[in-house]
Amino acid sequence: MLLSYEFFRHALLGAMLAAILCSMIGTYVVCRRNVIVGGGMAHASLGGVGLGAYFGFSPLLGAAVFAIFSGLGIEWLRRHKVREDSAVALRWTLGMAVGILFAYLAPGFMTDLPAFLFGDILSINSTDLWAIGVLTVLTSLCFVLLFRPIVSVCFDRDFALTQGLPVRLIETLMTLLTALTIVSCLHLVGIVMVISLLSVPQLTAALFVHTFRHTIWLSAVFGFAGCCGGLWLSYLFKVPCGATIICVSVGIYYLCRIIKAVLSRFIK
Repeated sequence: MLLSYEFFRHALLGAMLAAILCSMIGTYVVCRRNVIVGGGMAHASLGGVGLGAYFGFSPLLGAAVFAIFSGLGIEWLRRHKVREDSAVALRWTLGMAVGILFAYLAPGFMTDLPAFLFGDILSINSTDLWAIGVLTVLTSLCFVLLFRPIVSVCFDRDFALTQGLPVRLIETLMTLLTALTIVSCLHLVGIVMVISLLSVPQLTAALFVHTFRHTIWLSAVFGFAGCCGGLWLSYLFKVPCGATIICVSVGIYYLCRIIKAVLSRFIK
């Protein structure tokens, strides 16, 4: 029985917390059309991983710092009339380059680098669960207390400004939460594929619901289903967990599109 193994129970709990966390942050990222920014932050975090390995501190701490500064840097460049795609490319490539260089220079090289790049959900421990759990609670509180301002800024920044809302403060807060969410999910699917957790379940949910709140709830369900399905296939075929989680999530999306198309034809 898989549930008899502690590492598998940790993986399931981590998947559930990640699904809840990513449902909130991912809905904001998708509705704000910031998916490419999230991808830039994720890949730039490799710079912090490499620095952590070289200087001897936690690679996840380094990834968090690098992701935060990359996100804030992209926002700063965008406000100073630099095209968003160019700003993302600048931070994305710089972070990746720094990470590769310092990982190479680290004593003995980084033997666990593939785990950061492609994820290993089965390696999640109690400390990781506490970290993602605390972040999930804090993010949930932010969304409960600031739900209307967040939605306003997400859909119409200019209108939010005319209403006197603290737009820059909310944008900075969401950038910080996005960066921390990305780093907290690195163990699940890795730097290369983490952005999928912030976009694919939301795209699937959007096939059936059309409000911000409902998208959050339904994308959490699809996100957890993708993680559970990926874990099961990984165990069944002895393949990497991160890749199977993403493949299952994308498969669920296309399956839901087919189901919706069939249902729409019968309803008409």
